[in-house]
Amino acid sequence: MTILIENLTFDTIIGILEHERTIPQRVQIDCTIDYSYTSTLFINYADVARMIEDTMKTEKFELIETALEVLGVTLKKHFPLIETLFLTIRKPDILQNCTVGVQKNFIF
Repeated sequence: MTILIENLTFDTIIGILEHERTIPQRVQIDCTIDYSYTSTLFINYADVARMIEDTMKTEKFELIETALEVLGVTLKKHFPLIETLFLTIRKPDILQNCTVGVQKNFIF
């Protein structure tokens, strides 16, 4: 089974520049989770989305790369059924002419 969370959007502190450490900016996160579904063992996508947002807001990451690593470990810890996880974090407002981001594929 595959869970898709697309365009999860919220404001958070992320970045290394001085203004990024004080002014929240918009991020967009995509998450794809593959796992073995059964009628009694499943992953609630709302819980996953909430955990992603809560982790990003609590940790106030400097680098997107660090955020990806921490999210991967955190999601696997709380949702052990995850077999593969694909995460993308974008900062759509940091450059005027494009959206930038980083993505990672986790295989557990």
